[in-house]
Amino acid sequence: MAKFAIFFKFKAETIKAMMANPSDRGAVVNKLCESAGGRMLAYYLMFGQWDGFVVFEVPDSAGAGAVSLAVTSTGAFGAIETHELIDTARFAAMLGSAGGLTYTPPGS
Repeated sequence: MAKFAIFFKFKAETIKAMMANPSDRGAVVNKLCESAGGRMLAYYLMFGQWDGFVVFEVPDSAGAGAVSLAVTSTGAFGAIETHELIDTARFAAMLGSAGGLTYTPPGS
């Protein structure tokens, strides 16, 4: 299964609603990932540019896109960014493949 990370930033009204009605967001996110055929691996909140991130696995990028779109459609987030995570072994294979390709840059 492919692994992905979604970084998110809550809207102010979302934080206010969570303060008024706390819930186990990890359980909710895990259920979402399972409904897309995968599972949540980690859920963290943090300080800084992003309010948190989720690491999850689903069968493919279409599943990750569906998860991201489902979350975005709620309107509860000011920003969401989804990234595929590539392990080092897969990256090494990509480097090997890239070495056999040729590309002509624009203007060459």
